[in-house]
Amino acid sequence: MASPRISKRFVRVWQRNLTVYQKMWKILFLPPLLEPLFYLLAFGVGLAVMVGGVYYRGSEVSYVSFIAPALIAINIMYNAFFENTYASFVRMYFQKTFDAMMATPLSLEEIITGEIMWGATKSVIATAIMLAVVSLFGLVKYPEGLLIIPLAFLGGVAFGAIGMFFTSIVKTIEMFNLPIFLFVTPMFLFSGTFFPLENLPLWAQKLALAFPLTHLVKLTRSFSLGLIDSALLWSCAYLLLFCLIWFPLAISGMRHRLIK
Repeated sequence: MASPRISKRFVRVWQRNLTVYQKMWKILFLPPLLEPLFYLLAFGVGLAVMVGGVYYRGSEVSYVSFIAPALIAINIMYNAFFENTYASFVRMYFQKTFDAMMATPLSLEEIITGEIMWGATKSVIATAIMLAVVSLFGLVKYPEGLLIIPLAFLGGVAFGAIGMFFTSIVKTIEMFNLPIFLFVTPMFLFSGTFFPLENLPLWAQKLALAFPLTHLVKLTRSFSLGLIDSALLWSCAYLLLFCLIWFPLAISGMRHRLIK
């Protein structure tokens, strides 16, 4: 297998996607702005009254404080994953944008890198907006909460890379229902998002540790609550390793799909 040819030219792909984003930013700005308000209203006013407090890492926190960071983590996952699945597939298959870029001096590796970096950037933008909204409710402790911004980029690369890998193997856009159903939905429900992992059976707790979202939720929640210790390094290492594995797999998969 040829060694990847990646230079700083991948930024041109990132800039192209940014230019398109700027033309639609007023529409794309709304979901990360309104989504946390809807969730906090539903869970904070409705479900939180029934649940009460939640014990997390030896202390009791309100249910809203428990789920708010998880919503940010889910937001990171969704923005990167869907950008590098549906949006990238449209650019590749329907708009033929990838074909046009491959006719330039850009290498395939630079195109895919630019796509994944843009997915991570969208996660950062949406996270900054959502973090500002959640902070208005006093649900984020600062300055620790600022660590969520760089974490959003790391999580965005992780989910963007595996999203791009799925893009390299699906035959039609409808087939994205499979990774969403088999990969995204289980993480959404069983990664410590809406209830502590300790509530699951032991086998399910161990399985949940294989989910990247579990570690992203743990880091986001710890940063939001100001609970930082050395144990978080394991989750950071997991996400970094996840990126190092799936990033080259995504490039390899796209090479086999686009280079005949």
